[in-house]
Amino acid sequence: MTQTTPLPRRRLLLQATGAAGAAAAAFVSGGVAWAQTSALPVLPAWRDTAQRVASAGVPLSELAPNAPDSHTVRPGDTLWGISTLFLTSPWRWPELWGMNLEQIRNPHLIYPGQVLVLEKVDGVARLRMAGAPNGGNGNARTNTVKLSPRVRAELLDNGAIAAIPLHLIGPFLNEAVVFNGNELEVAPRIVATQEGRVMVTRGETAYVRGDLKGARDFRLFRELVPLADPVTKEVLGFEGRYVGTAEATRPQGSTTVDGKPALVPATFRVTSTRLEAVVGDRLSPVPQQELVAYVPRAPSNPVDGHIVSVYGEGVRAGQNQIVTINRGQREGIERGHILAVWRAGRTAVDRTSADKSPMRLPDERHGLMFVFRVFDRVSYALVLNVQEPIRAGDRFTQP
Repeated sequence: MTQTTPLPRRRLLLQATGAAGAAAAAFVSGGVAWAQTSALPVLPAWRDTAQRVASAGVPLSELAPNAPDSHTVRPGDTLWGISTLFLTSPWRWPELWGMNLEQIRNPHLIYPGQVLVLEKVDGVARLRMAGAPNGGNGNARTNTVKLSPRVRAELLDNGAIAAIPLHLIGPFLNEAVVFNGNELEVAPRIVATQEGRVMVTRGETAYVRGDLKGARDFRLFRELVPLADPVTKEVLGFEGRYVGTAEATRPQGSTTVDGKPALVPATFRVTSTRLEAVVGDRLSPVPQQELVAYVPRAPSNPVDGHIVSVYGEGVRAGQNQIVTINRGQREGIERGHILAVWRAGRTAVDRTSADKSPMRLPDERHGLMFVFRVFDRVSYALVLNVQEPIRAGDRFTQP
């Protein structure tokens, strides 16, 4: 789908959505389709889950030592930041806050100026909105947006706070792409550049040959890198080396040269670059995306996997860096999942024994990751905190 009504600025919306939101009917306003969730039916299973979580609360032992009695939400706050303010296990935020029974799988949207009140009753804690009965948020703002397939470089919201600082993952929503196979082998490709230059950058012209399938906006990729499971060695997918973006300005045509048919490549303008584009770079259409805010939560089922790689050229990853993991949709990984990172226990020798017995020390948990993009067999996660740099092969589990 091509955006026909341009937005004043290229912006990226990340807001909350739920299982029900995927089936919502949409209306179009200013080139953006907004899904409506208020009239959607709520299935009994969804309501049962919501009621169970909303009524449970968390044990008082899970509260942070200095958890405040209330907190006024400020611009710049995030769900993760507020979670750490109240909880020693921030991924238990949905249990503390409960779930909105009208918008299943979507904790209440939270906006600057609202006051969160901590209640402690019968050995458990719950969080509610001041002035809203039964913990409701009293806010019916739309919370799902579907964007036309254009790259957006900034962050936009409808006022609700985000789960994490969105500038940390915003660029990777377009750049971090995993292909199931070598689809780029037959994708359109740059065959020539402006004035025969070796490299072209933003605002310059490139000429492209291939079937554009009616699309206008494209991402540019270089060679694909196989992502192999560090344990099984299975190739889980192919990560494209992101170059930038380009848009078609003139379609492909034909002419004659010395009386013989000749192709006229399509003309493209390079709109952004992380690397300078060169002849041979491949093009992939920018997909339509439904971008969501991520509710920090633990996986509902046990998870055990390994780090595949550090995104980019890095060998180790620290806080706020991106890693690839060897679990995806087929293993039940979802956006918003919090995962614990473990460092394998080192081998050692018991020097206090006569026989110098060999030992393997226990694995130690040393960090947390936040899953923000999920593919079939791999996912991307943001390192939230870590005691030691994360390396390929490190193990992760549910927290």
